[in-house]
Amino acid sequence: MKIKLGTILILEPTFVEKVEKYRCKVVDLDEQFIFIDYPIDTISNKTVFLMEGTQLRVSYVEESKSAFAFHTEVLAKRQGQIPMIKLSYPGDSEVIKIQRRDFVRVSTSLDISVQFEDDKYQFVADDISAGGSAVILNREVKFKEGDEISMLIPLAFNNGDIKYVTTTAAVVRIWDRGQQKLASLQFTDTDDLDKQQIVRFCFERQLFLRKKK
Repeated sequence: MKIKLGTILILEPTFVEKVEKYRCKVVDLDEQFIFIDYPIDTISNKTVFLMEGTQLRVSYVEESKSAFAFHTEVLAKRQGQIPMIKLSYPGDSEVIKIQRRDFVRVSTSLDISVQFEDDKYQFVADDISAGGSAVILNREVKFKEGDEISMLIPLAFNNGDIKYVTTTAAVVRIWDRGQQKLASLQFTDTDDLDKQQIVRFCFERQLFLRKKK
């Protein structure tokens, strides 16, 4: 997972109202910092000027085709033959190996609100990913496999932010695990920004679970 000179990075601002992605290249680095060239917006192909203090999620693919991600902050600009932007590097222990977004599933005990027709429920999640969630059914429910439900999911982040994701979901499966009954739900109406927030939550949760081990 070591970053090398010339590695292509994809940057995603953490606190924005729309999904943005920038492409850049590593032009210098040491154990604490990464220096990149000025990033290019992947949609408009225009140069992006990042402000100091901007929080970013960085992802990249190494030679083995494995993908990794970490969080960083813009620290400064550095002038020279090649103008550079200085980013913090949190260290190898803070780098997470990532899969396809929909399948990065983490265990969590989020309180999730569910509505089916006129009935409202409060469940605790068993896990969540950008593609769906499993919830623990603590009471009898009227919905069954194949039905569509509405969901409100509060996501609490390390910096104190709380984001609310509103979506619909298909009930894929209702099943038993020991004494518990669970429902596997597949999101059907999450937009790109909602997915980005869930991915961010899963990323922070992965780091937390890794440190607990």
